[in-house]
Amino acid sequence: MRNPPWSEASLGVAFVVLAVYTAVAIGVSWGGTYWVFDAAAGAALAGCAMVRRRHLRAAAGAGLAVAAVAILVAWAAELPREPGPVAVLALGVLVADAVRTLPSGSAGAVALGGLAVVGGSIAAGGVGAMPVLNALGWVAAVGIGFALRAADDRRRATLEAIRREERLELARELHDVVAHHVTGIVVQAQAAQLATRRNDALAPLGPSLAEIEEAGSEALAAMRRVVGVLRNTSDAAPTTAGSEDLTALLDRFESRHGSIVERQVPDELPGRPPEVASTAYRIVQEALTNVSRHAPNARSVGVRITTEDRQLIVEVTDDAPYGATRYHRPGYGLAGMRERVESLGGTLSAGPRDGSGWAVRANLPVPL
Repeated sequence: MRNPPWSEASLGVAFVVLAVYTAVAIGVSWGGTYWVFDAAAGAALAGCAMVRRRHLRAAAGAGLAVAAVAILVAWAAELPREPGPVAVLALGVLVADAVRTLPSGSAGAVALGGLAVVGGSIAAGGVGAMPVLNALGWVAAVGIGFALRAADDRRRATLEAIRREERLELARELHDVVAHHVTGIVVQAQAAQLATRRNDALAPLGPSLAEIEEAGSEALAAMRRVVGVLRNTSDAAPTTAGSEDLTALLDRFESRHGSIVERQVPDELPGRPPEVASTAYRIVQEALTNVSRHAPNARSVGVRITTEDRQLIVEVTDDAPYGATRYHRPGYGLAGMRERVESLGGTLSAGPRDGSGWAVRANLPVPL
């Protein structure tokens, strides 16, 4: 969890105040310009601490290296003991943040590096005020880092438990309520088909009833897959779609809607990650649903899926004249498509075409 901006500003002020205090103290006790080296070493370590948000592992490694060099130079040149107060504070910040946020291996390495700095300080000049302060700073940093890491883990576990409970509740609602009503629709459609076979006057309704039954059965199958994913996200296989599924979807739309579907679809959709192929299928499916709802007078629909510059481009267009229904407040379908695409690092746009019609275009990154 990132700290608020004011905490970083407060840390910078603390470094400056502590540096001034230390410089005055060294000037009084040692005289001359002995304070310059301590100020330089402290400034270097403070700089590492202030940029740790950009790359913590590199900042921590650089800070430990600066501290080790400062110990050796101070020992060889008989300067005031290092690390000084500013360096101790900076090392404490780096070690605490590393223990809190880095993977366990890197966090342990940084903590051991801090302990090595403590040992080097003692070895260079024996036990004294600064080595003791350094040791206390290291213990405090490791303790605070572990405490914050444990708190973050508990927070994540709590959030995950809440999300899982919400998923289970949604799965129960889908299974017990929505699936029940869809099953009723399928059964009624089947019963109605029997009636059409017995009554010639109702025979023209047969194909439509068969389509209702087929659509309901497909909805039930899709709902079972969604319920399975909601109930067990760790083990459920991702729902993927291939070119065969996409071709079947286009064929069904063409036969039901009556529009000509001009298609440019590859023989195989990208298989990895599977979410890319699944998202491409869902985009086409939702776009065709919108054509059925808002542009029933469209004479032709274009579906184009191509790969350019490591991106899968999905484009669905229609030639329906502009109508008021196309400019209503966006529904959940378009919002859902945009969320799917953006979760994969892609972009989605939807709007009127030049002249007439509507276009939906999605760019999905395809890793090598």
